[in-house]
Amino acid sequence: MRLKISQFLLSFVLISSLMLGGCSTQQVASNTSSPTSTATSTTSEASIKTTTEATSVSQTSNETIPGITDLPRLEGKATVVLTVKGSPITIEVDGTDAPITAGNFVDLVQKGVYDGLAFHRVVREPQPFVVQGGDPKSKNLKVPVDKLGEGSYIDPKTGNARYIPLEVKPKGSDTPIYNKPFDATAQPVVLPHKQGAVAMARSQQPDSASAQFYFALADLAFLDGNYAVFGNVTQGFAVVNKIQQGDRIDSAKVTQGAENLKTPGQ
Repeated sequence: MRLKISQFLLSFVLISSLMLGGCSTQQVASNTSSPTSTATSTTSEASIKTTTEATSVSQTSNETIPGITDLPRLEGKATVVLTVKGSPITIEVDGTDAPITAGNFVDLVQKGVYDGLAFHRVVREPQPFVVQGGDPKSKNLKVPVDKLGEGSYIDPKTGNARYIPLEVKPKGSDTPIYNKPFDATAQPVVLPHKQGAVAMARSQQPDSASAQFYFALADLAFLDGNYAVFGNVTQGFAVVNKIQQGDRIDSAKVTQGAENLKTPGQ
């Protein structure tokens, strides 16, 4: 029983650290992290297991999911290369199984949003967890790393933050489930949190992902169904393993599959 409680507390701390919020690696490791502002985190294994309601495209049309028709989509796959400290990280972005999440990422890459942004959260203790970055506020070099983690992409056309719905596709389903987390132990997912997975960070609200993403440093099955994986590192995971808090993305480029990105009005 003591071991199970310990594993539960560890999972709770790690999930809390993943939520968007301004806390540092040191805070997470010392078990005192508490996300700030609107990004409060109380996700636990109990709530994950009891949250089974969800909306899928098979149950309703895209038009009934608020704002989804205004978001970029990736129809197929694309390859994105992030360069960090001069070394490349190749990501296969999967728009077949996560079209909205993948489309959002590729669109932001195409817009140059990630160029120069910092990795503000790196959690390797007490066990390998994630490397998280992509907060647009980190473009400003004067913002301390420990103040990052709450920023979103602001659409210059509207002046508003762009958010995307939680999008996770269960195995055996033709379409993803949107808007709400679900129990992946009962419904295994097509894109799991395997080592090298790339997924979107979000706040407690399921539909709050925007620009921040993370690399899974280990298999993290307890996140499946709760966070949207949209790709995997195919080359350069050794580079990911060397990223330190404060390191920056030199550049992000779409090297293949750019034609698969469909933007509203296109």
